[in-house]
Amino acid sequence: MKNGSRITAPLLWLVILKSYRVLSLLAEQSIANTGLCLTDFAALEALLHKGPLTITQIQEKVRLASGSMTAAVDRLEKLGLVVRKSSPSDRRARVLELTAKGKRLAASSFEKHAKDIEALMSPLSEKEMERLHESLKKLGLLAAEKLEEQETRPGSGKERARK
Repeated sequence: MKNGSRITAPLLWLVILKSYRVLSLLAEQSIANTGLCLTDFAALEALLHKGPLTITQIQEKVRLASGSMTAAVDRLEKLGLVVRKSSPSDRRARVLELTAKGKRLAASSFEKHAKDIEALMSPLSEKEMERLHESLKKLGLLAAEKLEEQETRPGSGKERARK
């Protein structure tokens, strides 16, 4: 960037977009290096850090389609990494829980992935990471608010779909 050049919103957007694309590819590569696919890793990581969850709760946390989630759960159960149990609060719901084998795999996979992500972020000082986190969170919350306003505005696609 030339001295005195102003950072415009479109330029900042391009930097965010390009950074996201390459960081995302490297993060996915890191997950693949654990021997798990992205869906399985995401489900195991959610169970590791949040405890037993229903399939719907995992879906909400990792933002996966129900078909993908069901296939992942079937796969993880077949591998002996998770078990389905009855929910104590809802007889219709099934709760997923990590087995001892699942906990070990999830913990070691997440640890490897976390180290890779730490290495990716290593050019930034702790202060820079704090500022970036604060700025991106502020931007994301504002964008989410604007999106919500648009979706609930009369005449929006979601508003018409509800009628």
